[in-house]
Amino acid sequence: MSVEGAQPVSWSFVAGSALTAYTFVKLSAANTVVPCSGTTDKPIGVVQEAVASGGTGKVCIVGITKIEGDADLAYGDNIGTSADAQAAAYTVSDTTKHIVGIVLIDNAAAGGMITAAINCANSRTLA
Repeated sequence: MSVEGAQPVSWSFVAGSALTAYTFVKLSAANTVVPCSGTTDKPIGVVQEAVASGGTGKVCIVGITKIEGDADLAYGDNIGTSADAQAAAYTVSDTTKHIVGIVLIDNAAAGGMITAAINCANSRTLA
């Protein structure tokens, strides 16, 4: 399935540490990202390829992207980052998590890839 005319908003960042493809990253310094490491982290986007520390990689900030799921995620789940930078389902009433997307194509098990529509440029909690 494709969405005609829709182009993801991406940016190239320097990896402050090794990055795993299709996981959430957060800002750590000017133009530098590291993997999200806590459920309350504010993701800047989803890294699109594995990147060694010091390398440069493309990060999808807004758009439709694949992302690794922390658990069995279902179509329509609201997602944010898990403690290991994968997508995790959260309820919008959880005021400590940044809801940054919604699952479009689900996975069958933890570690499986999902497809999600994300918007990390306008991320906020409901607190």
